[in-house]
Order: sequence, then C-alpha cells, then structure tokens
Amino acid sequence: MLNNKNALPDIGVVGANTLSIEEEQSIGKMIYAQLRGQGGVLYDPVVQEYIQSLGNKLVIHADNTKYPFSFFVINNQALNAFAFFGGHIGVHTGLIYTTENEGELASVLAHEIAHVTQRHIVRKMQAQERSSPMQIASLIGGAILMMASPEAGIAAISAGNAGAIQSNINYTRTFEKEADRIGIKILSDAGYDPFSAADIFSRMMESKRWSSQTPAFLQTHPLSLNRVAEARNRAENLPSSRLRNSLMFDLVKARIKARYYFTAQHNIIDFTAQIQKQLPDFKLYDSVDKQPKLIITQQTTHLYYGLAIALLRNKDYAQAQGLLEQLLTTSPENLAYVDALADVYLEQSEFQQAVTMLVPLAQKLPNNEIVTLNFANVLHKAGQQKQAIEVLKDFLMINPGNVLGHQLISDAYAASKQPMLMHQANAEFYQLLSIYGKAIDELQFAYNYADNFLTKQRIRARINQFRDIQQQMANM
Repeated sequence: MLNNKNALPDIGVVGANTLSIEEEQSIGKMIYAQLRGQGGVLYDPVVQEYIQSLGNKLVIHADNTKYPFSFFVINNQALNAFAFFGGHIGVHTGLIYTTENEGELASVLAHEIAHVTQRHIVRKMQAQERSSPMQIASLIGGAILMMASPEAGIAAISAGNAGAIQSNINYTRTFEKEADRIGIKILSDAGYDPFSAADIFSRMMESKRWSSQTPAFLQTHPLSLNRVAEARNRAENLPSSRLRNSLMFDLVKARIKARYYFTAQHNIIDFTAQIQKQLPDFKLYDSVDKQPKLIITQQTTHLYYGLAIALLRNKDYAQAQGLLEQLLTTSPENLAYVDALADVYLEQSEFQQAVTMLVPLAQKLPNNEIVTLNFANVLHKAGQQKQAIEVLKDFLMINPGNVLGHQLISDAYAASKQPMLMHQANAEFYQLLSIYGKAIDELQFAYNYADNFLTKQRIRARINQFRDIQQQMANM
C-alpha cells in the first residue's frame, strides 16, 4: 500500500454548486476557441500528436478524471504551462525546448493534470462568493489568454487591472501542494523518475535568481525552496524508475528549434556543429548528386532531423531530402520523418514520390492527423481535388475540431469550383477560432449558392446555432 501522504483526496462533487461539469466543459471550449482565434495555438501535427500522446500516458494514471483531456501547444518561448476548464492543458514551446529530459516535461504535465482533476480553478471560484460564477469564469478566461498571448489577453479583459485579473488563476499554496503530491504520484505511476519534478522546479528557481524576469510558470504557480525540498521528499517515498527519453521527445525538441526558433542559417550551422562533435568527418555537399552517408546513433538521429528541417526551411531541398530519406529507411513509420519528407517532395513537385510514401501509411493508420493531412495536401497540390475532399470529409467526421483540416478542405472546394461548400468550410474554420461574425458571413454567402430548400434550411439552422453561441459569449 502506498504511503498515506501520497493518497488521493476524495473531492467528491466539490465545486458542483459553483459550476457543473457540463458548464465547465462548455466554458473550456469557449476559452480554447478564443485562444485559437488569437493565433497563439501551434498547428503542427507532429508536435501536437506528441504532446497529446505524452499527456494521455499520464492521464491514465490519474483519478477523478471527469472528461477527456485535450493537450495543446502555444508557440511562445516562455517557460510555461497552464490548465483550465474542461481538461484543457496548454504547453509553451519554450517549456518543451528547455526541459532536459522527458521526465521533466512529464512532471509539469502531471502537475497540471492534478490541477484539473482536483478542480482547483472551480474551487477557487467557489471561494469568491462576491461575484457570479460566469463573471469569475470570464475573468479567468482573460487571465488564460494573457498567459498564452499577453496582447490578446489584455484586450479580452480591457476593464480592470491586468495584474489583479491574473490573480484569478494564481494557485494558492494549498492547491500547489496538492498538485505537487498528486502530480508526482502520477509521474511515478507512469514510469518516470519522480525526482524529475524537483529537478525542473530547481532549475526554474535558479532561472528566477539570475534573471530580472520571473519564468511565466512561476507567476501563476508560486514556488519556494521549501516546495522543492518537499518534492524531493515525496519522490524518495515512490518507486524510482528512470525511463529514457523517447526518440519523439528528442525529435520534437529539434523540430521546435529548427522550424520556429532562430534563423535557418543559424540552425544549419548549429546542428552541423553538434553532429561534427560526435562524427568529425560529417559534412554537407553542395552538389545535389552527393549526399552524406549517415551514421545513425541515438545521439545523432535528432540532430540529423533538425538539420534536415533547417535545410528545408532554407530551401536546400535536395540536401534535406537526402537526410530524411536515409532516416526513413531506419524507421519507415516514423511520422516525424514522413511529415518533413512530404514537405520536401511537395516543394519539388514530386507528387508521385509523396503518394507512394503516404498511401501504405494511410491504409495502416486511417484518419491519423499527420498522415491524413499530408496525404490530402499532396492530392490537393497534385490537382486531385475529388480524392483530397473524400479523404478530408472522412477525417473531419471524426475530427470536427481540426483547424488545418477545415482550411485544407476549403482550399480543395475552391480549386474544384464548389463555392457553397467552400464558404461552409470557411464558416466551420472561423467558428473554431471563435470568430462568429465571419463564420455567419460565410454561411450567408453559402446560403446564396444553395439551390434547394433542405440545404438552405440546414444553413439557416447553423447560422442560428452560431448566433446563440455568440450571444452566450457576450453574456459572459
């Protein structure tokens, strides 16, 4: 039996009088849509699939889960992660890039999962009886927008002091201790080193000491030396296993750097230098007819991958293709390699090579986001709009909230001269971004192209749905 201090509390229906589970989910969806609309959410299928997979691996070891969890990434270099209503957990690219191992990243996610399962935001709302639940929820939503994108958040909560508003999501010491205790247990149960939490906390504290700017995570999650010591003490009472970094952790870190940080030229030089530290004879050739023979090791694989993406970004397509094709031979179903290589093929209009690579994967992994979106995009760029649309319609039936899918099917409808369906796809895209005015405009355009009564009625019904949601948001 586990030590009692690691036992989970029985929170029962705490907070139910303040906000029901259904209301919490509804508000969470609205806030997430606003985040998407402000442009902070990163639409990178490889990064997204990784963070959702890692989050799911942890959630299965959590108690009191009331709904499916949704993990997403914000393209921001701040060291931050945050949780809000309805099981939504956001992670900044800066946190992924900064963590030294997967256990550290998992420890932060586990901590946020604990905040959600213990309904800490709702419990804080319960303590603020002077305001209505919806008013408090609105203030918290503004604070979340500030955390993801300061300009967007301040605009969303223009009335009132920004610092005071952010305090609505700051966790109390009691909640932080509870999240530490439960989060470290989740971390350990998932097979990670429970000391990883104290390790990342220690480095955050060190960063705060030597910098004039406090890490964003510490602004909403107060941290002290005592908490770090308590985290280490808890870890000592739990099984200590030390999982190796997954290859995807290393690949995603390299991808974030190569695609979103620094210049392409800087990254080419840096990745090449890191490879040459281990393999002094490695070099890139200017000639498209020559490609370096890769020596694949655990220490170099992610560096080759990062270099290939930097080369792709720099339009050095032949060299990027040479690296990625060799990587793919070592792991033919690694979707990080597939995604990057599909981009290389598209840039060179090598549609058949892309199709040959993607068709077997599409058959084996139907409706996988990385495979499906790449396959549909290749078909679209190759002029095969009908096939692209069929692939995307199946995908969006299962994944109606996929922003890239709606963008892509809109492009395919436009290319195939189907304006009504294009405008309907645009409307679904805008509603996912919480831009309901534009979504309604698009549906009205679609209505003008409708040629039968039933279709017009369906479009009218969707317009009314959007107006209802728009009014709900205005009332918050």
